[in-house]
Amino acid sequence: MVSGRGSAPVLITGCSSGIGRAAALRLHEAGLTVYATARRTEAITDLAGRGLRTLALDVTDEQSMTQAVEAVERADGPVAVLVNNAGYGLYGPVEQLPMAEIRRQFETNFFGLVRLTQLVLPGMRHRGRGRILNVSSMGGRITLPGGAFYHASKYAVEAFSDALRMEVAQFGTDVVLIEPGPVKTPWNDVAAASLSTAAAPGPAPAGGQPAPAEDGDPYAAYKAAVGASFGRSQEGLVGRFGSTSEDVARVIAQAVTARRPRARYLINPVAKSLVTMNRVLPARAYDSLLRRQYGLPR
Repeated sequence: MVSGRGSAPVLITGCSSGIGRAAALRLHEAGLTVYATARRTEAITDLAGRGLRTLALDVTDEQSMTQAVEAVERADGPVAVLVNNAGYGLYGPVEQLPMAEIRRQFETNFFGLVRLTQLVLPGMRHRGRGRILNVSSMGGRITLPGGAFYHASKYAVEAFSDALRMEVAQFGTDVVLIEPGPVKTPWNDVAAASLSTAAAPGPAPAGGQPAPAEDGDPYAAYKAAVGASFGRSQEGLVGRFGSTSEDVARVIAQAVTARRPRARYLINPVAKSLVTMNRVLPARAYDSLLRRQYGLPR
């Protein structure tokens, strides 16, 4: 359990907006020593003005991560709580997304999380206690159309967290998964925009027949359906049942301060219903449900 003003430090990634920013503010208001980080410190200048400690931290840059952890340890001792929040959604058909973008998705959503965890674990182990919160997603337990690599990165976070939880329990360190459902943040806009990264494939192999396609792109209708779903979600499920950043931040604060936190916090009714349907329905029935919901081409 972490509580009390002047307590050991909390390090949070991805605080320029959304969940990370809201969590940093809520934990600071609870009296914790919070280090809010972002790739560009100008994006979190206002947080510094409100009394939070701020650092530059890019989860795709080894030196940046190392320097940030060392700065916290010099000033306030070993990191007591790490909140791995930085991440984004890459969307598009598997065939069309460039490998450079796929690697960047995993560097941000998974490998950066892993490396930062490695950097703080020695301090937690020596203190005999610590807490690591990995912000995953309902998308680490279900897969939605168009997000193959986003979901793969979040499934990796889930598996990593489950294994790590067993490894470090002996040192008094808790590992917690935060699994938001739809959230009203800029995430949707970034994910929808990434569809444009997916370019139409090249010509068919020699002797092959190119698939019929609108404007020469065999995935045009599929991408249009996935793109439309982002717009509908803002007005539909997200608009009516989606969480806010503050809702998720409240759960993060509960997990940070609880004497014995749960291993998983699945947040919001949409997430809970989709995860349940994915668990109980046969795979083909679940696929059929999603195809109808998204209006995917058959």
